[in-house]
Amino acid sequence: MANKVPLKKRLLSILFWSVISAAFIGPGTVTTAASAGASAGYALLWALVFSTIATLILQEASARITIASGLNLGQAIKRRYSAGAARSIAIPLVVGAIIFGSAAYETGNILGAVAGLALNWHLSTAILTLAIGVLAFILLWFGSTNVIAKILGILVAFMGILFLTTAVILHPPISKILEGSIIPSIPGSSGLLVLALVGTTVVPYNLFLGSGISGGQSLNELRFGLSIAIILGGIISMGILVVGAAVSGTFTFEALSNQLSMQLGPWAGYFFGFGLFAAGLSSAITAPLASSITAQSLFADEQNTGWEEHSRNFRLVWLGVLLIGIIFGLLGIKPIPAIILAQALNGIVLPFAAITLWIMVNDIQLMGKDALNGHFPNILTGIIVIVTIILGVINVVKALVNTFSRNMPGEGLLFIISGIVVIIVTYPLYRVLRRKREGK
Repeated sequence: MANKVPLKKRLLSILFWSVISAAFIGPGTVTTAASAGASAGYALLWALVFSTIATLILQEASARITIASGLNLGQAIKRRYSAGAARSIAIPLVVGAIIFGSAAYETGNILGAVAGLALNWHLSTAILTLAIGVLAFILLWFGSTNVIAKILGILVAFMGILFLTTAVILHPPISKILEGSIIPSIPGSSGLLVLALVGTTVVPYNLFLGSGISGGQSLNELRFGLSIAIILGGIISMGILVVGAAVSGTFTFEALSNQLSMQLGPWAGYFFGFGLFAAGLSSAITAPLASSITAQSLFADEQNTGWEEHSRNFRLVWLGVLLIGIIFGLLGIKPIPAIILAQALNGIVLPFAAITLWIMVNDIQLMGKDALNGHFPNILTGIIVIVTIILGVINVVKALVNTFSRNMPGEGLLFIISGIVVIIVTYPLYRVLRRKREGK
């Protein structure tokens, strides 16, 4: 009987940490992963394997900082950039990227959920948008963080069952899946698609969300629940790619639904529609929640005055993000300029957050000797930082080009620019890491 309690606690931990999977498996991930399958078959599965590992390492580092130091990620950033120009730049950058970015993408989350329902029921888009918005509002208003996390965990499980069942019944070639998962390749002009798969999985606001909800857990409990939840999320994303490989021609939600219905029967189209709905609804809840947790971590004082979970300030942030999504959804407008700006901000904040995390987990004064990063995690984190810099540079360049020009530079030029930035950043970063590990 005594052994059942730890097992129950572990299962609850997995359910709790599924909030991270719920956040990164949204309509954007469904679109990107399914498009990758439609255009490149199983060849880009390795990019999802890498991005799942990257998400796990960065999320674990973010939560470990909170457990070791008692500071959430926002507080740790405030302490690191405590004065002068660095603070004036760092805090607005994070606020802009996380809160503004969440608001810009919230429309896509809601419309993605609407698209999933619309595949199965021919109801008014306005009615579906309002229904999803009201459901998200009720969960955010009345639910605590723990309750919301568990509800999202159930949604992720539901979504996973739908997508993975469909993927298995398609009978994909196991040898091709293993090859695509293990051997990196970039067929044709898929370089930007690879980065899109990484960018839609390694989400900046998830780092603040994970850090903000990790308090009160032991390091072992955190690592177990977080690892299983993120790995399951990665497997679901891979299942979506496998399902997308069933599409011949240009990918759309309708094309994939019709293709699945023809191959497997009408039930498969319904499965896909409900899976897309679950992905949209879960992200429509986590984006506003992550915005409030980020604002709380950056603006609350030591007594947390005015920023408690059900306080006016906390609710105003998530309500603002949710309302923007609902209004744009009702108007049928995708806020393209806002999304472009959000991509540019996220392109800056993702490498900024990854580098800041890397420095913090190597700071012996902050982490103590026991929680300090080891050599192997440092190697993996270094690779992730390089990839996030490349991703960030490309996102910023794309945003600038979309704003001021129509001629997108070729992939080769984009990677050359990114490589130059990587070289400029990494050497001084290495010296900072050495000083921090020595306590200087």
